[in-house]
Amino acid sequence: MTLAPIQVLRGFAALLVVVHHAQFEGVVLAGRTSRSFEPSTLLPWAAGVDIFFVISGFIIVHAAAPLYGRRDGRRRFLAHRVARLVPLYWLTTALYLAVLLAAPALLASNAALEPGYVLASFLFWPALSPDGQPQPLYSLGWTLNFEMFFYALFAVALPWGRRIAFAWVAASLSLLVTLRLSVPGLPQPLAFWGAPIVLEFALGAALGLARAEGLRLAALPRLCLAAAGIAWLMSVAGEPDLAMRPLAYGLPGLLLVAAAGLGPPRRGPEPLPLRWGVGLGDASYALYLAHPFVLRAAREILLRTGAGAWIGPWAGIALMIGLAVAAAILVHHGIERRLTAHARRLLDRRPAEPRPA
Repeated sequence: MTLAPIQVLRGFAALLVVVHHAQFEGVVLAGRTSRSFEPSTLLPWAAGVDIFFVISGFIIVHAAAPLYGRRDGRRRFLAHRVARLVPLYWLTTALYLAVLLAAPALLASNAALEPGYVLASFLFWPALSPDGQPQPLYSLGWTLNFEMFFYALFAVALPWGRRIAFAWVAASLSLLVTLRLSVPGLPQPLAFWGAPIVLEFALGAALGLARAEGLRLAALPRLCLAAAGIAWLMSVAGEPDLAMRPLAYGLPGLLLVAAAGLGPPRRGPEPLPLRWGVGLGDASYALYLAHPFVLRAAREILLRTGAGAWIGPWAGIALMIGLAVAAAILVHHGIERRLTAHARRLLDRRPAEPRPA
C-alpha cells in the first residue's frame, strides 16, 4: 500500500538535492556573467540524501509485509528492488558514459576509464574512481551503492520475519560502522559500507517496524514532528563530518518520516496539492537521476545564448529546477515505468498455475 505523505516527502527530498546541485550551476552562471551570487543556506540541501535513506529503511520494512517468512521471499524481494533501481540507473550511467567519451570537456573530465571500474559502476560495487574517490562513474550512484547493499542485507533475513530482519539489519550496520570508526585503513568495500550514513537506513527501518506494530499518531503530533524536523535542519551550521552526519541530518529526517508515515489511513479523495506532491514523489527517482543532465544543459544554453546575463543566477536556477522537474515527470511516465514493469515481468516470473480439468 502506497503512503501518500511518504511519497510527498520523497519529492521534497529529491527537490533538496536538485536545489543543492542547481546552486553549483548558479555559481558557474554568475562567474561567467559577472553577476553577484551567494548560495542559499536556508536548509542543508545535501540532507535530501539522508532523508531518502531514512525513507528507504521505512519503506522496505513496510513494503516487504507480504514476503516475510515465505520461501520465495528473498527472490521476489530482490527481483522487485532490482527492477525498481537498475534499468533507469543503467540508462543514465550509459548516457553519462556516452557524453564523457564524446565531449569530456562538457563534464570537465579527462580521466582515463578502466574497464573494471566501469563494470563495477554498473554492478553497484564500491570501487575507487580514477581520482581515488569511492564513487561510481555516474557520481550520483554512490547513494545507490548503499541502497543495493542495504537491500541485499535485508533480503538475507527476510524469511526470519519482520522483527528478526530488523534486528539483523540494525546489528549488521552498527557493526560495520564500528569497524569503520575504530579500524584505521579498513579495506574497501568494508570502508564504504561502514560509513556512518548507513545508520539512517536502520533509523527508517525502526520506524517501519513501529508502524507495523501498530504505532499511529494524530495530526497535531505529526505536525509538531514535521516542524521540529525542519527547524532542526535549518539549525545545522556548515557541513557535518562523517561521524556526525546521522545526528545532523539523519535524526531530523527521522522526525520528518515519522510525521509522514505514522498517520492513520486517509479516507476520501485526496486534495489537489497532495496529488501533485504524490506525483512528484512518484517521479523522485527519475528526478534524482536525470536532473544533472537537465541542469548542465540549461546552464550551457543560458550561457551561450546570453540569456544568463540578462535574467541573473537566481532566475536561472529557478528555470533549471523547473525544467528538471518537468523532464523527470516525462522520464517517469514515458520511460521509467515501462522499464520497471518490463524488468519486473522478466525477473519475477511465477510458476504457471495448472489449468482446471
